[in-house]
Amino acid sequence: MYQYQVSFSQAVSMAFDSYCRFQGRSSRSEYWWWVLFTFILGSALSLLELLLGFSSTAAQATNGLLSLALLLPGLGLSVRRLHDINKSGWWILLGLIPVVGAIVLIIWFAQNSQMQDNQYGPVPNLAR
Repeated sequence: MYQYQVSFSQAVSMAFDSYCRFQGRSSRSEYWWWVLFTFILGSALSLLELLLGFSSTAAQATNGLLSLALLLPGLGLSVRRLHDINKSGWWILLGLIPVVGAIVLIIWFAQNSQMQDNQYGPVPNLAR
């Protein structure tokens, strides 16, 4: 019994499929592939704005729209990732504490999944 790692495309697809779902669990690979996806998308958009010569107002507007579109799937995925290590989703509010909160969350998000069912659901991506 082991937990298989999802691919980049699977992770992005899974995040959008459960767009605003805060129940259940998400694996470590699913979470970090999503982080990479949002980083690449944001970087590509910034590069495109730079090449096309967008004004700072237009660039802020497009970056704001992208952030708004990715907010709920990212938040839901973060809560499900916390559930995977048997922590309440409310711990996401720890990110509101400058520096220390973000460091604690990064450490938690990098932890291995709990390899047994917990109060939030079964182990995600479990291969038997």
